[in-house]
Amino acid sequence: MNRWILIVAAALAVPIALQAARATGGVEAGPVTGYPVPRFVSVKARPANVRGGPGKGYRIVWTFVRRSLPVEVTAEYGHWRRIRDWDGKVGWINAALISGRRFGVVAPWSGAGLEPLREDNSAKAAVIAYLQRKVLVKVENCDGKWCEVEVKSRTGFVRQSRLWGVYPGEHV
Repeated sequence: MNRWILIVAAALAVPIALQAARATGGVEAGPVTGYPVPRFVSVKARPANVRGGPGKGYRIVWTFVRRSLPVEVTAEYGHWRRIRDWDGKVGWINAALISGRRFGVVAPWSGAGLEPLREDNSAKAAVIAYLQRKVLVKVENCDGKWCEVEVKSRTGFVRQSRLWGVYPGEHV
């Protein structure tokens, strides 16, 4: 009898969560972790299989072979997280294979060449390096416009709008 109550309660929670998401601009608390959904995390294991559904019974649709890549969590189900990568691919990954550490990819959508890594969080700050698109950076913090990042033991600032792995205006 208690099992049926839990199933009905879970079914009723979905419309309530959707209403809350609309009221808060699309961000809600994940039903498993309580963390915001959507949110960015990173892949911590190598290899990390991504499946077609939330369970080991679903086929593997791709495998991450590199650590620290940023992914966006778009749903939670038990120990599984539905993710989207910077290429737009969607699948499910076991929560044990991801981390809350923040990384970013420099402008993967851009056909443009290089992105300046600046000494300070200003467009007038000196350029200390140029980053190619798709370069992986560790995100130290973001103020909503600029992110302090680390790449190959070098720290500097990149315009936040040029990173995939942080939201526009997000403070990290």
